[in-house]
Amino acid sequence: MIGDQDQIIDLQRDALHYALSPRLATLARRCAPVWEKTDLLNGLLQVWLEKIPHCRLIYAVNARGVQISANVSPDEVAADRLGQDLSARPYLRAASSASDCVLSDVYISQTSGRPCITAVQAVHVNGCLAGFVAVDFDLREVPLLQTTLQPGLDWQQITGDPAIRLQMFAQPRSDSAMDLKIDDVVAIIDELMCFQGVFHAKLHFSSSRATLWLTDDPYHYRIHVLDDIIDPSVCLAYRKRDYPPAAQVDPSRIRPVLDRLVDLRIMDENLYLRSGSLNVMNGLVGLNFSCDGSHYMHYDEFLDKGIDFWMGQPAACVNS
Repeated sequence: MIGDQDQIIDLQRDALHYALSPRLATLARRCAPVWEKTDLLNGLLQVWLEKIPHCRLIYAVNARGVQISANVSPDEVAADRLGQDLSARPYLRAASSASDCVLSDVYISQTSGRPCITAVQAVHVNGCLAGFVAVDFDLREVPLLQTTLQPGLDWQQITGDPAIRLQMFAQPRSDSAMDLKIDDVVAIIDELMCFQGVFHAKLHFSSSRATLWLTDDPYHYRIHVLDDIIDPSVCLAYRKRDYPPAAQVDPSRIRPVLDRLVDLRIMDENLYLRSGSLNVMNGLVGLNFSCDGSHYMHYDEFLDKGIDFWMGQPAACVNS
């Protein structure tokens, strides 16, 4: 299972390059005899538009980066782009030193406003670089490998709004309504996570609410204001469910995590937790502090770090 974002992107790009490279190499050879004959070049590009699956736009550019063909798309042959200077496009500069096709980075199309990618193939005439054929693809239409980025478990620290961080010592913590009922809240959340199918719970201490995600209905979250979440009768609102066998967090560890969130909430009048979450499926704890610094870490690592760790350094408020 691949979990690294760059690895997955490289894998998808390699697969796309493998599929396109032979076709574009053949197209480049077919373009060479008609390279300086605009009408014939446009006609050839129209034919090849149908031979390259999922192609949305195809055009030709000379070695100086000037467009020498129309913009050929399934809808039209737009000659008004002839002569435009595309030399600043990064993928053209990369293609100038490559014999194989080159893929651009994914970018947002100025025409569609959607993510796109361009494949560029060098064209040689009599052994010399004559220019490039460029083929645009709408990322929605490009078939991708069936692999998806997996959640990372490494500790991530994210700096928040500098204005909030600067005001941290001017805005000491005040007890919220949830703070005053926190023992009841923790007991109820523990019950819901262990026995009633809540796999992700976020406690918003400062605004006195809880957000819950259910294994039965993971696409819709439930928001409970304080009056809901401090009433043990809320447990009657959810079905009994066996604890998910795929969960990464042992149910006996849920309560200690929740208790540690409470400890961070009350640890200091200036540096304190505003909200905290636990996801039992991937084992991640999310933290957002009064300085607007955020942390995501595995629950075991979270429990290993006592209050002294958070109080003994500005770790809650700065990036690693």
